[in-house]
Amino acid sequence: MVYNDRVSVCSFLLYTKSQKKKRGYKEKTMANFMRQLKQIGRKIVESGSFADELKKRAGEKQRTIVLCEGEDKRVVEAAQRCVEEGVAKIVLLGKESEIKAANPDAVLDGIEIVDPATSPKLDEYAALLYELRKAKGMTEEQAREQAKDATFFGALMLKAGDADGLVSGACHSTANTLRPGLQIIKTAPGVSAVSSFNVMIAPLGGNKYMDGDVLVFADCGLNPTYTAEGLADCALATAQSAREIAGIEPKVAMLSFSTMGSARHDNVTLVQEATRIAKEKAPDLALDGELQFDAALVPEVAAIKAPKSAVAGHANVFIFPDLQSGNIGYKIAERLGGFQAVGPICQGFAKPLNDLSRGCKASDIVLAVAITALQVKD
Repeated sequence: MVYNDRVSVCSFLLYTKSQKKKRGYKEKTMANFMRQLKQIGRKIVESGSFADELKKRAGEKQRTIVLCEGEDKRVVEAAQRCVEEGVAKIVLLGKESEIKAANPDAVLDGIEIVDPATSPKLDEYAALLYELRKAKGMTEEQAREQAKDATFFGALMLKAGDADGLVSGACHSTANTLRPGLQIIKTAPGVSAVSSFNVMIAPLGGNKYMDGDVLVFADCGLNPTYTAEGLADCALATAQSAREIAGIEPKVAMLSFSTMGSARHDNVTLVQEATRIAKEKAPDLALDGELQFDAALVPEVAAIKAPKSAVAGHANVFIFPDLQSGNIGYKIAERLGGFQAVGPICQGFAKPLNDLSRGCKASDIVLAVAITALQVKD
C-alpha cells in the first residue's frame, strides 16, 4: 500500500510537471502569437504609407544606430521593432539585466546591448573626450566620468565611427541630447548653426489640403529665436531635408501672422528679411513669404491673400519664425489634427544625431531611427 501510494505520488508529480510545461508552452506560444498579430496589424495600418516607405529605404542601407535610453520601455520596444522590421542595426545602451527585468516580454535577439560603465571601450572613449574637451578645462578623471553617461557615450561611439547615427531624448531633455552633439560631434563644415525639422505624417485618409501625405515643419525643437540670416539658413537646410528625407519637392512657406505686408511689426520684418536672404541664396527654390499658415496651405485663401505667389496654397515645407510658434504648431497638428509627428530631426551636425520628444511613442522612435539612417552620408 505504501509502495502504491509512493508510485501514485510520483505519478501525480510527474503529471503536474508535464501539465505545467504544457501550460508554459501554451502561454509562450500565445505570447508569440499575440506579438505576431500585433506586428501584422501594424503592417496593415502602415502598408503603402510614407512611414512604410521610409523604413524600407532605411532598411536597404542597414546603418548602425545607437539608442541611448535602455531604461525607457518605449525605446526598448522601438529597438525590437527596428530589428524585426529590418530598419537598422541597433545598439541599445543600458544594463542588460535591468533592461530584461523591466521588459520580460521583449525579444532582444539581434540587438547589441552595451553598458557604458562596464564597456571595454570606456577608456578609449574617455581619452577621446579628454582630447576634445581639455582646452575647455576638462580633466582626464572628469572625462572618464562623463563618458559613462549614456548620451555622451553614444556620441563618442558616433565620433569614433562605431555607430552611424544616434537617437535620444525619449526621457531626457533636448539639452541633454544636444549638448554631447555640440561638444563632440559639432557642426558640419560650412554650417553656422544646427537647426531642426519635424516630418508630419497625415492620418489615414489624408488631408484635403494636401497633395501627398507628408509635410515638413521647422524649427519646432531647437532654436528659441533666429536672426533673419539664421532663419533663411534654416529654411534652406529644411528644403534640402524635405527633398532627401521626405522625398518631396519642397515648396517653402516663410510663416508669419502677416501675409505679404498685411501687418507691420518687427517680427514681420524679420520674416520678410529672411525671405529675401533665402531667395538670394537659392533663387531656383520655390520659396515665398511672409505668409499666414492658411494662405500657405489653402488655395482658396491664397487666391485672396497672395494671388501672385506660386507657393501660397501649395506649400509643403513650413518655416515658423521662432521655436515658440513652431513647437505649438506641430503639437496642435499632432494632437488635434491626428498627424504623426516625427522629430525634431536635427540638421547641421557633422554626423546624424537626433532628439526625440519626451511625449513620443515607440512608432515615432522607429521612424526617427529610419530618418537618422537616411541622413548618413555614403
